Amino acid sequence: MDPSGDASGPAEPRPLSGSERREYERLRGAAAVRHGRLRHLGACVLLVLAVLLSPLAVVATWLHEEITDPHRYVQTVAPIARNPGVQSTVTNRLTERVVDRVDVPAITAHLARNLDKTGAPSVVVDGTRMLGGPLESALTNAVRRVVHKAITSEQFPVVWDAANRRAHAAVVKVLTGEGTSAVQARGNAIVLDIGTLVDNVKQRLVQAGYEKAAKIPHIDRQFTLVRTDKLDEAQGAMRLLDVVGTWLPAVTVVLAALAVWTSPAHRITLLATGIGTAVMMIALLVGLAVVRGVYLDSIPPTTLPRSPAAFIFDTLVRFLRESTRTLLVVAIVTALAAYLYGPGRGARVVRSAAARGTGAIGRGLARVGARTGGFGRWLDTHRAWTTGVVITGGALALVLWNHPTPGSVGLVLGIVVGVLALLGILAGAASDPATSGPAASGPAAGGRPGHS
Repeated sequence: MDPSGDASGPAEPRPLSGSERREYERLRGAAAVRHGRLRHLGACVLLVLAVLLSPLAVVATWLHEEITDPHRYVQTVAPIARNPGVQSTVTNRLTERVVDRVDVPAITAHLARNLDKTGAPSVVVDGTRMLGGPLESALTNAVRRVVHKAITSEQFPVVWDAANRRAHAAVVKVLTGEGTSAVQARGNAIVLDIGTLVDNVKQRLVQAGYEKAAKIPHIDRQFTLVRTDKLDEAQGAMRLLDVVGTWLPAVTVVLAALAVWTSPAHRITLLATGIGTAVMMIALLVGLAVVRGVYLDSIPPTTLPRSPAAFIFDTLVRFLRESTRTLLVVAIVTALAAYLYGPGRGARVVRSAAARGTGAIGRGLARVGARTGGFGRWLDTHRAWTTGVVITGGALALVLWNHPTPGSVGLVLGIVVGVLALLGILAGAASDPATSGPAASGPAAGGRPGHS
């Protein structure tokens, strides 16, 4: 054997022929197409799920906060006690109930009998029986004045808020079974535990000199208020709402992010996400308007006038509407940003105009000696990176904002745009305008058209 042949190692691979290379390129292209189709399909599925879940996530979050957060609930219902229309309706309703409990005809009849027994003239007795109408009218006016004064006083909203806070806490404790309260859930019944009240009464009696009160025997201190087989279902619904209200918004955001990341066309998918979410938020607002109309039509005017009923509905759902409008604004801003980053003619015009404007201001600063030097050149070189950092910071600010509103979104958007403009100006003031020229901030500096 020739040792030199063994030392040469494995033979070099034979170069592909023309036909073999064409077949290789064809197979490689077909695999790339299949991979791209799978990514498009996966991104579409994730996108559809995220868009369809977005209104459910908004409603679930709203319900979860209203039911589990007593401060948010009281903040929701507080304006009801301060509305003049509601105050007038409550005043009339309470006045009617108080006057209905007073038997005015019986009073006038009793007065007439007493006058008749004392030998009063028949004219006086007959006139007393006719006092029913004036007496009822006077009583109604007197009661209405007292009730209206109480309801329109500064103390009534405080009492209203405190009563709603206590009622909300009791309901939540019954539905969750957590915490200590006189009203508790026991199996399929809601019971009232008066143990603390009994001990307090016994202690007060002993302190008042009734020593034998300390020997009051132990009694059953729990009274059943309501017994229903729906209590377990209500508690189960509360547990489900707690899970859904907490995790559904996060799942929706993750699905949308995965859709954008999975898609071969990131910008187009982000644009579709913004448009789809905006459409769903508009649909949710339309749905609320329809429900409002159905609700108002279902309430007889004798039960509740239309104006107070509309105010109560609008008050109860105002935070839901505000959240929906906020997400609508965020979706529109997201879609607009995705479009402006693209290769469209309108996007190029906007980017070029912005670059020329910031560049002109920067060159003007450089002319008066306010040059940014190396820092400005670094900003110009890393323009895409700094833009991403600023946009990410704005998005993080909205995420951390407690209950953002359309106004807060506009504020954050204004700050982001202002910071980007400032960075563009600083980049434009990097060098001497006599050497850089206008081309330094021309269309090329405005940012290359984003890839889909």
